[in-house]
Amino acid sequence: MAKRSLQASLTGIQLSRKAFAQKGWTQENLAWEVGLKTRQPIWRFFTGQPVDRHIFREVCEILNLDWREIALNPPAEFPDLSSHGSSSDQGLDSLIKQVRDCRHEKIQDQCGNLQLLDISRPVSIDDIYVDVNILESITSQQRLNINMLQSLPPQSFDRVGLGTVEQRKISGLEAVNTYNKLRVLGKPGSGKTTFLQHLAIQCNSGEFLAHYVPIFIPLLHFSEAVTGDQTPNLLTYIVEEFQANGMSDAAIPELLLKGGRVLLLIDGLDEVKQHQSGDTLREIRRFTDKYHKNLFIISSRTAAERQKFRGFTDVEIAPFTEAQITAFAQKWFVVFSETTTVAGQAEAQEFIRKLDLPHNWKFRQLIVTPLFLHLACWIYRSKGGFPTRKTDFYKEGLDLLLDKWNEAKGMDQDAIYQSLALPQKVKMLSRIAATTFSQGQYFFEQRKLEQYIEDFIRTLPQFSDDSEELRQESEGVLKSIESQHGILVERARDIFSFSYLALQEYLTARNIVASYNINALEKALHGLVSHLTDPHWHKIFLLTTMMLRSADSLMQSMKQQIDNLVSGDPYLQEFLAWANSKTQSTPPEQKEATRRAFYLAVAHVPHLAPNFAVACTLDQGLLLDVALDNLLQECAIQESPDFRFSIVCSNVISNILGVVIDASLKKSLDQLSSELSEHNNNQKQYEKWWQIHHQAWVEQLKNALRTHRNILHEWDFTPEQKETLNKYYDANKLLVDCLNSNCEVTAAVRQEIESTLLLDQAELEDREWE
Repeated sequence: MAKRSLQASLTGIQLSRKAFAQKGWTQENLAWEVGLKTRQPIWRFFTGQPVDRHIFREVCEILNLDWREIALNPPAEFPDLSSHGSSSDQGLDSLIKQVRDCRHEKIQDQCGNLQLLDISRPVSIDDIYVDVNILESITSQQRLNINMLQSLPPQSFDRVGLGTVEQRKISGLEAVNTYNKLRVLGKPGSGKTTFLQHLAIQCNSGEFLAHYVPIFIPLLHFSEAVTGDQTPNLLTYIVEEFQANGMSDAAIPELLLKGGRVLLLIDGLDEVKQHQSGDTLREIRRFTDKYHKNLFIISSRTAAERQKFRGFTDVEIAPFTEAQITAFAQKWFVVFSETTTVAGQAEAQEFIRKLDLPHNWKFRQLIVTPLFLHLACWIYRSKGGFPTRKTDFYKEGLDLLLDKWNEAKGMDQDAIYQSLALPQKVKMLSRIAATTFSQGQYFFEQRKLEQYIEDFIRTLPQFSDDSEELRQESEGVLKSIESQHGILVERARDIFSFSYLALQEYLTARNIVASYNINALEKALHGLVSHLTDPHWHKIFLLTTMMLRSADSLMQSMKQQIDNLVSGDPYLQEFLAWANSKTQSTPPEQKEATRRAFYLAVAHVPHLAPNFAVACTLDQGLLLDVALDNLLQECAIQESPDFRFSIVCSNVISNILGVVIDASLKKSLDQLSSELSEHNNNQKQYEKWWQIHHQAWVEQLKNALRTHRNILHEWDFTPEQKETLNKYYDANKLLVDCLNSNCEVTAAVRQEIESTLLLDQAELEDREWE
């Protein structure tokens, strides 16, 4: 006996809600269509609760759904089947099963493997795929103010145009369940093709949209199949695909399409040759309009987002999260492990650990797409770690985008852009990067960007000097760079930037290093040194240093510029001389500059001394000064009448006395400690004594440290001097970072710079004479 009520399955609820959303109705509207006086049964239907069977079937029919697909455990028999056309639905279900069986191997072969760049063998998509997230808002379609974009911090730069952290993200499968017509956008290498292949495999295995037939069409192959004066025809292409799989009946594909049972995956909207794109786009529009009941997903690079299709929702693949980066790396190293799975997992853990180190922050910002993450894993595996010179990674990444990626994708390049050799493309991008970066521009208007391109093209002999022709050529070149490589991207409407700040910085440094002769290089390096105190340029210094064949001249110019920052201020010179005096007894194995940095921090930046001490090779005297600085900063310097501070001071001094060698200092500290201990027998008397005498006691401590350790001088810097010292200190740190960046510096120049860091002018002149 047939059930008197039915309820929707979880999959049925999703399909029903999607069909209901397409109607644009309220639940009251649907209740009225079914002939109900209340929406209560409709609410029960959409929440998966039992509903009277005839109401259940009526709702499905109005929503153009097969009730058997929607119901949970539908009965084998049901009254009056023929009157509702269910026999034809059963026939369609049977046809779908036959088609899926015939095409199963074809889909697995077409979509089941990936060919990764520089890897000689294919990889199963199930072994490497990581679920992607989808951003539902496309920032490049918004009209944003360029001044607002320029004010963004570097950490936010790479996310502009891809959605902010707060923007709602959904999984890829959820997006497909939500929209029946979807266009997936993304940068080159963001995983669009792999996402579509994954959907095809999931559908093919019955794990996703089990009642649909997946059809995957690489649009480049489709357009190449059109010869002569033929008009592109998707139905003809699909029929031929089916016939190649042994289904000779040409009517089968259209039966499935008319029944709304096809998941059509169209990959690479931007990869169609330019002369074929118009006809291909018109055919996609015609086809998706005619067979609108099916599920359509089209992939395209972000640059093609203005090629609209009626009824399609645009979404964008989000950058990988930390969890996705970790998951991908784990899969990658297991797949390519030369020994065991356990060994691959261990290598992946070490890769992630090193990637998380602070000095690899720029790597982390860049490898948020599968393409760059694969490149990072491949370089790490082949070199046994990350490259010591980050410029090697950037060079590999740029080569990947400009050359190998398009070659692997088989894309047809714009004629104008194609005439540029690879070195010319790199040179043009380097000039654009250097020009914009020197002007403090991370974002630039399209018209200015086209002018930069036009200025470069004008210098090339193979191009005309006609202004109108050059303007059109610059537009074509920009479109090619954006669509083919994604190096320049549209962040908001008519506002562009480099896709990654790291690429703009690398290309800016490369423009300096690639100066055409010695004089031009010296001029470029002199211009770079003028930005020594600007934090935005510190990355350029590091990259330039690593790329120079010899960094001696740059290092010496930086050192001279740094010393000049404080050379004209006698008070700051006295301060540096004091810091140097504290290093006179430094053992030969210790670096004087390290101790000078420590004492500058003690006097100028409170509480930094312990941090510098950890980084140093400490002798007993330096350890003592660390302890004394802590005592003054954390205890006595408070000059608090609260007696609890006196107890802390007493304990700290007791510990310090254990490492004091100087008899005079020991005697002074003993006396100060005795004054505390002789009054602490009675708490009330002790509190009263401390309230009266604490200021005098602290002053005695300060005098003892000034006399015996030559520390705790009252340096009274003006705000301008403090700012100069901060710049001086940061510039010296940058110089040390450059020296430690695996750059090419001769031993003599390195020794000279390291030994004279943070010295006053008089000492520098004395050492020069020596």
